[in-house]
Amino acid sequence: MKNSTRKPAFIPSIYCSLFGHDYEISKKVTKHVKEYTCCHCKKELTTNSNGNLIELTPKFKEINNILERIHESRMRRLKRKSFASSIC
Repeated sequence: MKNSTRKPAFIPSIYCSLFGHDYEISKKVTKHVKEYTCCHCKKELTTNSNGNLIELTPKFKEINNILERIHESRMRRLKRKSFASSIC
């Protein structure tokens, strides 16, 4: 069963090969680590430890999810700590 509302797969790839990808931020993991998605061909990228863009593999998705969880808990802890120190 095919979905007739989807574009053929070759049109976005031709567009991206001619004009280049048009990446948008799809997820902010931390201040420095983000996930990007091409709005035409849906190719996904992320930043690595050196700050370069690399393809988003399942391994990097898992790393980004763990990193996001650690970052959020650290930010919550710092917020609580600063709130407690401002009261005293």
